[in-house]
Amino acid sequence: MSKRNTKSPRRAPGRPKSRLTARVTLRGNRGRQDDPELESAMRAVASAAPPPMMLSDRTPRPRRLSARFDAAQTTDDNRRHWGMSDGLSADAASNPGVRYILRNRARYEVANNTYARGLVLTIANDVVGTGPRLQMQTPNADVNRKVERQFSRWAREVRLAEKLRTMRAARVQDGEAFGILTSNPGLASPVKLDLRLIEADQVTFTDVTLLTVPSVDGIVFDKAGNPVEYHVLRIHPGNYAYFTGTIGFPWEYDKIPAKDVVHWFRQDRPGQHRGIPELTPALPLFAQLRRFTLAVLDAAEAAADFAIVLYTKAPADGEAEAVEPMDTIELERRMMTTLPEGWEPGQIKAEQPATTYREFKGEILDEIARCLNVPSNVARGNSSAYNYASGRLDHQTYYRQIRVDQQSAADVVLDRIFSAWMDEAILVSDLLPLPARTMAEYPHQWFWDGHEHVDPAKEATAQQTRLASNTTTLAAEYARQGKDWEPEIRQRAKEIALCKQLGVTPAVAAPLGQAPGTPAAPAPAPAPVPADDGEPPDDSEPPPVDETEDL
Repeated sequence: MSKRNTKSPRRAPGRPKSRLTARVTLRGNRGRQDDPELESAMRAVASAAPPPMMLSDRTPRPRRLSARFDAAQTTDDNRRHWGMSDGLSADAASNPGVRYILRNRARYEVANNTYARGLVLTIANDVVGTGPRLQMQTPNADVNRKVERQFSRWAREVRLAEKLRTMRAARVQDGEAFGILTSNPGLASPVKLDLRLIEADQVTFTDVTLLTVPSVDGIVFDKAGNPVEYHVLRIHPGNYAYFTGTIGFPWEYDKIPAKDVVHWFRQDRPGQHRGIPELTPALPLFAQLRRFTLAVLDAAEAAADFAIVLYTKAPADGEAEAVEPMDTIELERRMMTTLPEGWEPGQIKAEQPATTYREFKGEILDEIARCLNVPSNVARGNSSAYNYASGRLDHQTYYRQIRVDQQSAADVVLDRIFSAWMDEAILVSDLLPLPARTMAEYPHQWFWDGHEHVDPAKEATAQQTRLASNTTTLAAEYARQGKDWEPEIRQRAKEIALCKQLGVTPAVAAPLGQAPGTPAAPAPAPAPVPADDGEPPDDSEPPPVDETEDL
């Protein structure tokens, strides 16, 4: 009988007497195999740990803290659910292959699903509307008016608002939008600047030598992480079977400087350089909604396909006349017929759609719209279940999202376009005033379409209260409506002057707290202002009239 060796193995020369080790034991899962994913992670942490500290006898030893998160435990119940989780970086998770699949599937849903199409169009229309309007804020009023007028004419000619709506829709279904600032000799405007939109498929790499430089799928960066140039394919990868008249090969590309490229996407993770469709979390839900709808429709059609079903209450081999089972008979309209003896006509009871059909579809649509911050009534296109209070409450998050998108469009897209336009405009003779060519900067802001209120009377009362309490300004109130306050005030002054000239009394808002149509109380007489010599003014002369009072 051999003796078991109980001695510890001899320590190798140079090996420390003690080392830091780590071991993972799944609590509550004793006797089962340890999780290989957690074990490998802990082994990596242990291998990177510093050498142990030598503690003297007098050194208090630290207490061992044992803590855990329930979500970090892997059990048989959640193993399959967390099986697809990974530790990929933002660019690795959204690699070209993944983005290619997501783009194609999102485009398919938007092209074939009415709810998806409606969501994309609604977001694009609500964010961009009829287009942004430029307001210059330089000290020179003449420069402000002429720059605003010329830029507005150029924006209408190049269809800037339409291109912005296309870019916002591309962010939803493609994840990102690209625009190239280029020269278009065909424009009638003196400024030949144009914005040419391209799809995300065209921004990619075809040269393997670029793998040695800091780059991410068509974008080359410098050491500081700033984009340097974009590689744009001359032919869309999907045009291989469509003749476009372009001479070249599908792998040929142009290097576009980063200053001439507008790249608009939502960065969800640090270090992310390409966008994924905003509809990505909702794509499986669209498939579920379609399958459920088709299944309900098939069940309803199957029940409706049977016009008449013959049945008998007689037992087998009873008195009913024998009939061939599963036999079919063609029926004619407006006919009279007889039935076999002992048989009665009936119809299959339709069980679909059930009473929960509308509720289930509504829940799926609410879940789809949540990833886009769109309220339920906007996603469904139906507000019959809403009242005034719930409608306003649900729209607060939606309007906040719209303001965020508008500010992002102003920072990333519009300011870039306006800067390029000014660089071209100041070179055109007699297009802008001379002071505009010597300015170091051009302060400005953008106005967007306002949102109509469901109760204009309540909104007008609230606006009057804010103005009376000095908690807002005319500029802020006009900005809520997407208007520039200065042109509006000037226009109102012209209308009041014309009304006085024609003898028409202009409409004046009722004082705060007074019902419209009630005659206003006479205004108190102004207190006499002492003259320079300390004597009160002569009452025989009427006090001066403030011409701006009606404003």
